[in-house]
Amino acid sequence: MHRQIAGRLTGPVTKWVVLAFWLLLAVGAAGFAQKLTDVQNNEASSWLPASAESTKALEKLEPFQDPNLIPTLVVYERPGGLTPEDMAAAKADVAEFQEMDGVEGEVLGPFPSEDGEAMSTLVNFNFGADGWNAMPDVADELRQIAPEGDGLNVHIAGAGGQAADAAEAFAGIDGMLLISTLGVVILILLFTYRSPVLWILPIFSAGIALFCAEALIYFLAKYADLTVNGQSQAILTILVIGAGTDYALLLVARYREELRRHEDRHEAMAFALHRAAPAIVASAVTVMLGMLCLLFAEMNSTAGLGPVAAIGIAVTLLVMITLLPALLVIFGRWFFWPKRPLFRSEEPTKSGIWAKIGNRISIRPRAVWIGTTAALLVCCLGLFTLEASGLSTEDSYTKEFDSIVGQKVLAEHGLVDESNTVQVVANEDQADEVLAAMEGIEGLGTPREPQSAGGVTFIEVPIQGDAASQATFDVIENVRDAVHQVDGADALVGGWSAVYLDTKIAANRDNLVIIPIILLMVFLILTVLLRALTAPLLLLGTVVLSFGAALGISAMLFKYVFDFAGSDPSFPLFAFVFLVALGIDYNIFLMTRVREETLHRGTRAGSLVALTSTGGVITSAGLVLAATFLVLATIPVVFLVELGVAVALGVILDTMIVRSVLVTALNLDLGSKIWWPSSLDRGENVVAADAEPTEDTWVPEHIR
Repeated sequence: MHRQIAGRLTGPVTKWVVLAFWLLLAVGAAGFAQKLTDVQNNEASSWLPASAESTKALEKLEPFQDPNLIPTLVVYERPGGLTPEDMAAAKADVAEFQEMDGVEGEVLGPFPSEDGEAMSTLVNFNFGADGWNAMPDVADELRQIAPEGDGLNVHIAGAGGQAADAAEAFAGIDGMLLISTLGVVILILLFTYRSPVLWILPIFSAGIALFCAEALIYFLAKYADLTVNGQSQAILTILVIGAGTDYALLLVARYREELRRHEDRHEAMAFALHRAAPAIVASAVTVMLGMLCLLFAEMNSTAGLGPVAAIGIAVTLLVMITLLPALLVIFGRWFFWPKRPLFRSEEPTKSGIWAKIGNRISIRPRAVWIGTTAALLVCCLGLFTLEASGLSTEDSYTKEFDSIVGQKVLAEHGLVDESNTVQVVANEDQADEVLAAMEGIEGLGTPREPQSAGGVTFIEVPIQGDAASQATFDVIENVRDAVHQVDGADALVGGWSAVYLDTKIAANRDNLVIIPIILLMVFLILTVLLRALTAPLLLLGTVVLSFGAALGISAMLFKYVFDFAGSDPSFPLFAFVFLVALGIDYNIFLMTRVREETLHRGTRAGSLVALTSTGGVITSAGLVLAATFLVLATIPVVFLVELGVAVALGVILDTMIVRSVLVTALNLDLGSKIWWPSSLDRGENVVAADAEPTEDTWVPEHIR
């Protein structure tokens, strides 16, 4: 039945219908896909859940402060001392700043430092809900009004400066990532296929999938309030191309096998789809459900990534099991040139490197899996060096942006960042008590004049230090402890530093909640797919072990090689989601083939045949996915660099060691016990009467 469906999808007529459908859809989707960056929301406060205290404070702040207000600092510095001309120019700049589009309220400053070497001016901008996207142009205009030169340095800092620099960090990210990722994948496919043309079909199909996925996500972001930011769009590009190429590698490898058994290429594709599609679909569903588990996150940005990634994988799956098979059948055997898989020609994997590796493992499988497990556990010790407690603004980028330099100037010269404040809202009757409770808290500046409206009072106090540093978080927590003790005040503490702190708290909560949910989900999928309990438990254990080893090695690299200050609190969760969801893919590819071969060979022989048949393609798929994620390291954002390195390392570990060595050794040692309690758990020589053999691959005598 399944083979009949597969045959209809790639029949002499339907293959052209499938091609026409996807081409028309891609043409219509391309224009909307390019608009995806227009609906991004990179504002930190929009990532928070409604339950966060800073979010609640933001709602009460509406009578006093527009939530779309973007405080921006223009920082002047002249080593050796500011001149009277500098002061006069800065005062003249204030008048020009006041006339800029989007300025709200009065421009404040310039405020000189005590040492006379620096000063700052505060400008508040408001461009509505999408105002953050305008900040790069605003920063350029500020620099034109207040140019640096002749020994005077000018920097754009504060929330506005940081927004402009974040936009620069992600500028052109979609196009750059797409080009870089495609370049890497093409090189690997050229090496894998050893064909100058075959790589075109997987890449073309992946490109179609990306356009269609981005267009669909654009509509959801614009009309269904789906949170999309530069980070999730970058991951989408990597995920679609990487996963799409993986699925293509598996299908093409199986199609090439079938072309050697069937003279008609349409029949060969029907068999290839019938046999490869279950593993590809199971893999894609696992990744999709793993990503959708992120919906349980409190962080809106994390929860938003779930459907973004799931949509990308779903569209990629549809493309790779419909469009790619149609293209392969349309172009025929010659597209494999110069190594065309001729009818009745010998299957080259029978005597390849993976056949030799499987033979070596089969001699002492127990010693192999015990030794491999011990080595991976040693790598896990590196987890003790992982510091996922958060990064300051300065430590969040791999290069020093202008806003970071400006922040350093403020700190060096004792200037308070007037754009970074602790914002407290409390009942008007207890406002004096709340203000008194805040007195003496170290790190706070001079309170501004309180404002009252509708029975609520707004108290704003500048905070010394970086908005995202631990020292500033300590100030926020001290303020919260103090004001919460004022009975009847119902005080809430907000502001940029409070937003960053609540982001950290929510991320830590998500780590504890979502990781167990994902593990349970993966276990259930494997149980249904393999119709057993032992094998899913073993596979889940190997993937978690692989994750721990990859994260341990990565943590040591980040600390001792990259010299990063630490990691974002959400980094372990993101790394876990991608490594477990994607890492289980390769085990699914391998174990579905093991089960298929077990039906007529037994578990031990079937395990060797499966390793021999899938070893090359899974290794190539792992290299593709590792390389695509490693492209993230080209973005000057520490979180993405760390994520790219950790996932790439984890995928390599999984494909080269865990899947090929550890899982195969466990299969060979335990034999049919891995299928407990299914009907396959009844001895090595039990062969299903209706089992359909796939190929006569040689296996060692001691395994038969």
